[in-house]
Amino acid sequence: MLLIECPFCGPRAETEFHCGGQAHIVRPSNDVDDTAWESYLFIRNNPKGIHAERWVHNHGCGRWFNALRDTVSDRFLAIYAMGEKPPAIDGLEDGNDKR
Repeated sequence: MLLIECPFCGPRAETEFHCGGQAHIVRPSNDVDDTAWESYLFIRNNPKGIHAERWVHNHGCGRWFNALRDTVSDRFLAIYAMGEKPPAIDGLEDGNDKR
């Protein structure tokens, strides 16, 4: 079983959490065309390697946080607050996923 470090509750079983998808997606303005809106809603990075994701501790405190996770090893490399930039880690360039 994978343990995930909730920044508010400490380490808990992965079954208590839910991944909310890619982190740091910026909502476009209201006057975008259909193609840009479709891209915002549906197009996400799916890298092999380090990926910034949103997580919620839904069977615990119910709070959201961001995490850097290696999709190959399923290892969490860093956990940080919503609204913060990801910490500097090899494999990330300027806070964006390596593609």
